[in-house]
Amino acid sequence: MSGAKEPSIEGVDVVARPALGATVPDVLEADGYVLGTPANLGYMAGALKHFFDLVYYPCLDATAGRPYGVYVHGNDDTEGALRGIDKIVTGLGWRRVAEPVSVVGSPGKADVDACWELGASVAAGLTLGDR
Repeated sequence: MSGAKEPSIEGVDVVARPALGATVPDVLEADGYVLGTPANLGYMAGALKHFFDLVYYPCLDATAGRPYGVYVHGNDDTEGALRGIDKIVTGLGWRRVAEPVSVVGSPGKADVDACWELGASVAAGLTLGDR
């Protein structure tokens, strides 16, 4: 959030929604997305999967080409979660604008900095006509 809300990035309104509270209108009204999830049992958390199940078909054509970034935290592995997210956003036609942030174990300063950069990159891209 703090990277996306960087004061030098003007003209971007940042709206945060928990995965279980996000709706189709939220997705349709957004110009870009930063997704985050824990990796549970080798996959994304059920909350993010529920979000995708809810918005996938209603947003399929209307959001194609929109930019996104993603971060995943796991105790020992994030590959399955990232692979699942990648399949779904590829189907939606969303465009990854930053490398995924994968954090395994306790997050360190470098992980926090990478998440800040992720948010800033997605937000800054929106100001450059990356829509």
